[in-house]
Amino acid sequence: MNRRNFLRSSTGALLSATLLRAAAASAPPEELPAAHREVMRRRKRRIVVQYDANDPMWSYWNLHRNREATFAPFRDALFSDMDKLGSQIDAIWWDIGGSPLGCSYPSKIEPPVDHPMIKQWLGDGIDWVEQLVNETRRRKLEVFWNHRISEVECLPEGGLSKDRHPLKVQHPDWAGPASWWPQGMWNLDAPGLREHKVALLRELATRYDLDGIQIDFSRHIPCLPVGHQWELRAHVTEFMRLVRVMLLDVAAQRGRPLLLAAKVPQTLAGCHTDGFDVQTWAEQHLVDVLTLGSRSMDAEVEGIRAAVGHDVHLQPCFDDHHATDGYRYGSIEFLRGVFANHFQRGANSVVTFNWSIGTPDVCRLLGSDIGPPTHRAAYQEVGDPNSLTGKDKFFAVERRGGYPWADGFFNRNDTAPLPHRFTAEGRTAKFVLHVSDPPPTGGQRAQARLRCILFQAAAADEFEFLFNGSPLPVTERDPEWKDGQIFSPKPPPNSGGKGIYPVNPGQRLLRIDCAVPLRAWRLGENEVEIRRSSRAPFTDALIQLEKLELHLGYQ
Repeated sequence: MNRRNFLRSSTGALLSATLLRAAAASAPPEELPAAHREVMRRRKRRIVVQYDANDPMWSYWNLHRNREATFAPFRDALFSDMDKLGSQIDAIWWDIGGSPLGCSYPSKIEPPVDHPMIKQWLGDGIDWVEQLVNETRRRKLEVFWNHRISEVECLPEGGLSKDRHPLKVQHPDWAGPASWWPQGMWNLDAPGLREHKVALLRELATRYDLDGIQIDFSRHIPCLPVGHQWELRAHVTEFMRLVRVMLLDVAAQRGRPLLLAAKVPQTLAGCHTDGFDVQTWAEQHLVDVLTLGSRSMDAEVEGIRAAVGHDVHLQPCFDDHHATDGYRYGSIEFLRGVFANHFQRGANSVVTFNWSIGTPDVCRLLGSDIGPPTHRAAYQEVGDPNSLTGKDKFFAVERRGGYPWADGFFNRNDTAPLPHRFTAEGRTAKFVLHVSDPPPTGGQRAQARLRCILFQAAAADEFEFLFNGSPLPVTERDPEWKDGQIFSPKPPPNSGGKGIYPVNPGQRLLRIDCAVPLRAWRLGENEVEIRRSSRAPFTDALIQLEKLELHLGYQ
């Protein structure tokens, strides 16, 4: 039995894990045609929009249930941000697979989604996927299909099904248990599931004029048996190989390359936890682009770059619906800091996900929630380090919490440093702040201030602050500070929802600002040390550091 047939026939039993890993590790690299390598050499992206068009489609239908939901206004509205003068959007990766209970396009493999809007358009001779792909290409933007590897059973008009997917019933080995989803998640150690998914992706690649396909592991994990993900990583590697071989075959038939991307956790350790052997993928030419993370602002670009080399493009993602805890719908200064850090750390491009679809008028036209204006402003500047230079921004330390829909590492931010509790024994804490901007030279003027937000700290509590070893003077203290996205002493709520966070008028946080001299901060990693030097009398509540930020202002 040859290597590939052995991997395909394996049941994924733990006894064969060593043999599977050995077979996958010894496989020769896939041969990439010269045209493929040339496309990768020339391909430049600034902002990639991972575009979930299902939500606006559902909202549009809810507004027009009397067959007035014509396609053209919907189509044009989806492109409003891309059509705006000055947009830095170079690619749309359509995330419109819809419900796993059916296909959002005419498929010969799976039944169609039973949604009246799609039925109406198909009845009118409109394949909305084809239209959106062609309109993307007409605008000379890169177009990918984003395949959610393990979506939950969403009902066509919203809500979640209580019934298992028919294929999970027919093929019990295709689904593995998940603590957060009773129907179980797709399980890539099942050879039949891998082959079924490759067949679906082949249908998409041959039906639509795509530039590539992204395998989106962020929706959802686990995709391997929990506790054995790294042992069984060869199954995911084999799946990536099957997809790569299929895309190379389709590309040869059509005479134009088809690229392959994967959305994986934002750290190398996180990839290992979830069973994604990105180093082997790169060594064996199984992937062209890695999208790093989804709801994190702290992507370990350097570490993953060291593992995969420079032939694989890296692009961190920021989901502003399930945003990193405490920073949903942040200011433009916050978004500048997030994306400028990504480029400073070596990213090729950046990705947005779950952002507003356009202006308030566009959102009202489609019945969608109105997002913050910062999204539209960011599309004009966060895709190019040059357009971020010399602009006000701030940088923050990541917070935990807010994402229960995963068994593993992806999306949970469980390793984030904040919130941090100061105890009687642990009065000192150290943190790393990444800063994309070096101290200004050549006459440019800037001011930097460190901001700390503390819970259960009294106005009389004293703290000392060091920035890269330099003591900082406290310039302002506000014991009445309020922040609608801090919920202590309660745990943070699940991320998502409407994005409205009313401020509790009784909330009392302590905000401390410190001046940071130019000589103290540096490009890249900066160490911040906080010492609780004294406590107010008759106070025994544990102080918790909620947020730690560096604000830069240019003059």
